[in-house]
Amino acid sequence: MLFPSGHKDTFARDHLPPEETWPVLDFELPDLNYPEVLNCAAVLIDAALDEGFGDKTAILQGDEILTYAALAAKTNRIARALAEDLGVAPGARILLRGENSPAMFACWLAIMKVGAIAVTTMPLLRAGELKPVIRKAQVSLALCAQDLTAEAEAAFEPGGTLTRLVAFGGPDAELDRLARYKPDSFEPAPTSQDDVCLIAFTSGTTGEPKATMHFHRDVLAMCDTFCRHILKPGADAIFIGTPPIAFTFGLGALLVFPLRFRATIALPYQSNPDALWQAIERHRATHVFTSPTGYRAMLARAPGDALAGVKVCVSAGEHLPKAVSDGWFERTGVRLIDGIGATEMIHIFISAPPETARPGAVGKAVPGFKACLLGEDGQTIEGVGVGRLGVRGPTGCRYLADERQRSYVVAGWNVTGDIFRRDEDGYYWYVGRSDDMIVSSGYNIAGPEIEGVLMTHPAVAECAVIGWPDTERGQVVKAVVVVRPTVEPDDALVKSLQDHVKATLAPYKYPRLVEFRAALPRTPTGKIQRSALRADPH
Repeated sequence: MLFPSGHKDTFARDHLPPEETWPVLDFELPDLNYPEVLNCAAVLIDAALDEGFGDKTAILQGDEILTYAALAAKTNRIARALAEDLGVAPGARILLRGENSPAMFACWLAIMKVGAIAVTTMPLLRAGELKPVIRKAQVSLALCAQDLTAEAEAAFEPGGTLTRLVAFGGPDAELDRLARYKPDSFEPAPTSQDDVCLIAFTSGTTGEPKATMHFHRDVLAMCDTFCRHILKPGADAIFIGTPPIAFTFGLGALLVFPLRFRATIALPYQSNPDALWQAIERHRATHVFTSPTGYRAMLARAPGDALAGVKVCVSAGEHLPKAVSDGWFERTGVRLIDGIGATEMIHIFISAPPETARPGAVGKAVPGFKACLLGEDGQTIEGVGVGRLGVRGPTGCRYLADERQRSYVVAGWNVTGDIFRRDEDGYYWYVGRSDDMIVSSGYNIAGPEIEGVLMTHPAVAECAVIGWPDTERGQVVKAVVVVRPTVEPDDALVKSLQDHVKATLAPYKYPRLVEFRAALPRTPTGKIQRSALRADPH
């Protein structure tokens, strides 16, 4: 039974899936007993001031230093601008778009404080990818970093719900001007612990995007499970990494985890391995978060003692190869913490601390969670075995107005779509995806979306997009293309097809490999046989 909502705009509460379709929720850990009235931003930032952390450094980026008190003041001025000038009511959905930065983080916290709902999108998304997000969440206001407004402006639709775009992150940006002279205090909205505060869209979804709805208590629960029990940070920790906070992995790693434990956030100026190791060295970061691809690249490029201060390293977003784990350990003396999470669960639910980690295995259920393997018949597999992963804990799948809720939740378990093997000691080992999602450098990419774009190119008669093994990225996107009769397939056409995808979709989705064929293999019913393409190097 849900507590009474503190939202004035009731869209989110009205569009939760029926409670009988929710997974079982477990709150066995004492740390997960939250009060009925709960605003996560008040816990993350206001409580830090009450505890005497006002003068402690909260965020570092280059020469910019923001204390907890300064971050709270910046957040409160933005919250006032949202409530007083932009008319944001508790429960309103706000699109948030920008690279990781102090300004971006203050905007996210301000959205929480006013009781609104953050719909944070990856900065690389194009207008065509933003439009279905805006439609599904019925977003009316967008906050956008000043240097990223073009695609957001192009996402406006006649008669659509989005009516206002406000830029931030510069002295002339509208939000900065509105907030500049506001008082630096703001009373957080008295939201319920189970009021929605975050609508996170799953990356790489095929077809209509899936939107996951998370409560104020869920934001704290990811801190009080994985971070508290696996990472065990103190206030002296310095968190750093590359994932944007549009990924809930990045939201936890680079914003809410460090604030929850009164630690410091260090931000590189760019989300690439070179910028990351340089920022690690400059700020003496202790807790690092990136993908296996990022760790592999840092091993190859970071000099001497650049990584000397690192104590805890978390890998997620794709399968962690044993060779990368061993190579990092040999170089730094730090064993990588592997983990699997899901946007539906908000963060990592299977992992292991370094002292009990087994290189190659992901780990065991994080304290607060339970895991199982499900067979083809939907029954749980006991002991050693291979099956679909099921998980449950204090967080769980709640899709926004989506019938796929009924297939993600099976007998109370969240079924992630991953196949795992469990060994005799209860460790879980990743086997693969149960669907055809391409996982490249930590990004989930849906092949049909790219196929749809390629089919709009005048040279393409038909095509199929698959994931292709790659030592650097795990997988890369490969397009197998049949050209029209009058077209000559050559290197110039390869580049034209790649540029065509880059111009329409986020750049990381473009096909790094393009193969031309006279025909595509098909099943007896006429469907393209992608399994044959993956098995045949041609």
